[in-house]
Amino acid sequence: MDDYLSIAIPKGTLYKDTIRVLREAGLNVDELETDSRKLFFVNEEDRVKYIICRPTDIPTFVEYGAADLGFVGKDTIVEQNKDVYELLDLKYGACRFVVAVPEKTAQDGQWEQMTHARVATKFPRVAQNYFAAEGKQMEIIKLHGNIELAPLVGLSEMIVDIVSTGRTLRENNLVAVAEIFKSTARLIANRVSHRLKNNRINPLIGQLKEVVGKLND
Repeated sequence: MDDYLSIAIPKGTLYKDTIRVLREAGLNVDELETDSRKLFFVNEEDRVKYIICRPTDIPTFVEYGAADLGFVGKDTIVEQNKDVYELLDLKYGACRFVVAVPEKTAQDGQWEQMTHARVATKFPRVAQNYFAAEGKQMEIIKLHGNIELAPLVGLSEMIVDIVSTGRTLRENNLVAVAEIFKSTARLIANRVSHRLKNNRINPLIGQLKEVVGKLND
């Protein structure tokens, strides 16, 4: 194992905030802010390697040691249940898991009596665990996108999805009727790296804690 620290950075909505906290923590991330299609960067001065990948792939990169550390949403961590350490709540990228139903169903309260309904979701583990805890044996239908369509075309009676503003639900005449849990970005680590590279990882955790504290004062 070399002395470089490899960090997986998520594409998409968490990207800019992740670069921001790394910069505030003292790392040189200039190259990550350039308009480039490169997915792998090495900063020799900091002795850090950056891997740019899809958020849903980050727990896998970290679990197998391709990355020592990763930045990823709590929603992805819970859904994938990979063997990684969750080290720090970074407080950005806030969203929440909800159960949503069509407006009419919400108004007449039908959803509360449903015990064997069909539920469309991109997060079957989260949905299954939630309804099992509620004592309901729902049929979970895995979709990869456009979850809001499912109740509108009769594929499911409800959905489980992550929302931030709720705008997409409203535009599709859906109403959130239960919150499962709130999600924010987290720092995760490979278990072996966390033990063998603690001289690199622990100082960075301390710096990131300071940054997160200042940004949320």
